[in-house]
Amino acid sequence: MSRPGRDEDPDRLYTLTGGRSRAGSAAAAFDLVTLVVSESEPTAGMQSEHATILRLCQYPTAVVEIAAELRLPISIVKILLCDLLDQGRITARHPRTAPATPPGTRTAVAATGTGGPVPHAAPLPDPHLLEQVLVGLRNL
Repeated sequence: MSRPGRDEDPDRLYTLTGGRSRAGSAAAAFDLVTLVVSESEPTAGMQSEHATILRLCQYPTAVVEIAAELRLPISIVKILLCDLLDQGRITARHPRTAPATPPGTRTAVAATGTGGPVPHAAPLPDPHLLEQVLVGLRNL
């Protein structure tokens, strides 16, 4: 059984990245759960993988999801994402959560001057629960 990305033609991967084997200095901005959002539409003459990434990322999309959709290794996808980030065609952010505000605690006022509260994300799930889910998925 062949696995996507593992049995790819090395010549194709070399061509996709322009011969680069490592992403540039912006590579530190990307890990598997980094959310990527496109900031522009694909243009004529653009590399097809770049155009596909821009279409996939109209809404926040994780790097691992992009790699799965493109059926390419993560290392290759990171190089392509660095190209788009350097061109200003995408933005990337890590999905960190802010600590939840305890009930009865006053929230900060938004920096926009609207006077509304700053939204807080829910706390992260229990790591033990996540491990159990992972074991369950592996058993499928």
